[in-house]
Amino acid sequence: MAVVEHFPNLVSSLTEEAVDLDLFARLRLAREGISGRAVFTTSFGLEDQAITHAILSQGLDIDITTIDTGRLFSETHDVWAATERRYGYRIKAAFPEQADVETLVAEQGTNGFRESIDARQACCHVRKVVPLNRLLKGAGLWITGLRADQSIHRSGALFANEDLNGRIKVNPLYDWSREEVVAFTQKHAIPTNALHERNYLSIGCAPCTRAIRSGEPERAGRWWWESEGKTECGLHANPLHLSSRSTTP
Repeated sequence: MAVVEHFPNLVSSLTEEAVDLDLFARLRLAREGISGRAVFTTSFGLEDQAITHAILSQGLDIDITTIDTGRLFSETHDVWAATERRYGYRIKAAFPEQADVETLVAEQGTNGFRESIDARQACCHVRKVVPLNRLLKGAGLWITGLRADQSIHRSGALFANEDLNGRIKVNPLYDWSREEVVAFTQKHAIPTNALHERNYLSIGCAPCTRAIRSGEPERAGRWWWESEGKTECGLHANPLHLSSRSTTP
């Protein structure tokens, strides 16, 4: 099947079929319905741990990968190691290019990303977007842990959407609540990040993540110093319109 050629019909049919399926069946549907290499990118958050379990417990032909930005919490590395032990699976990691990081720090300083939105986005680009592009090279299917109710910027998330880079992006938990994800991880005794118990509901790089306060949305702890309130790093372009094509992953 030529994925790009059949995008519109394929995306529509996958989304319709996925509505009444559980997580296990949704991942089987995506893997069986989309040709080419399949890649799941995990940051070891609650959603990603649930998806990892559903992939590995079924032995699906999906590569599980992650981005080590060089600024992750030690707790993230702990759950990374615990996950590999639990499933006997080595997760492929991509790292920022050394020269790019050295140039970035020389220009910004070690925490220069707090000086402006442009500076923060430049840091995210070097540490996240460039490594992601390497992980997704040649993939026909990209699986993520996006949920529509994580933030207003993700409220348009669908089960499947088009990607101009030649792949389909699937969000198998797009219509789940956080409570449903928590219940799933508890039911299956899935390793989770210890920071979740300390009110870090969305976890990224350590200097860019704080615990949320009572009444705040899930992603309020990400880049909290930015007045515009945009809680995205560039990995998921144009999140309010996830059904439209995008040139940047």
